[in-house]
Amino acid sequence: MAVNVYDTANKLEGELRQIDEFVALQAAYDAMKQNKTAYDMFKQFQKINIELQQKQMQGQELADAEIEKAHDLAGKVGEFKEVQALMEKEKAMSQIMDDLNQIITKPVQELYAN
Repeated sequence: MAVNVYDTANKLEGELRQIDEFVALQAAYDAMKQNKTAYDMFKQFQKINIELQQKQMQGQELADAEIEKAHDLAGKVGEFKEVQALMEKEKAMSQIMDDLNQIITKPVQELYAN
């Protein structure tokens, strides 16, 4: 019997959208979007983070000014109660994703453990 892991992954994706942690994350994101200032600043912070990650992946050195800008923006974004709530819900979802990753990678981990 052939197993199609992609079918399993697609089923898991659909199920993840239904768990309480994802529903709470989605509600927190929607609530944050209602505060235009918080949402705009959050999106700006995301953009800067992506740019810095891309530079790092390409082996480019990050300038102190870039790092400082990201830290400053992170501090400002973190002051919004909507963003704080979002981060709390994201942490719960991240824990589930970490748990799932451990389960999924278990065969490879066990293979190399012997």
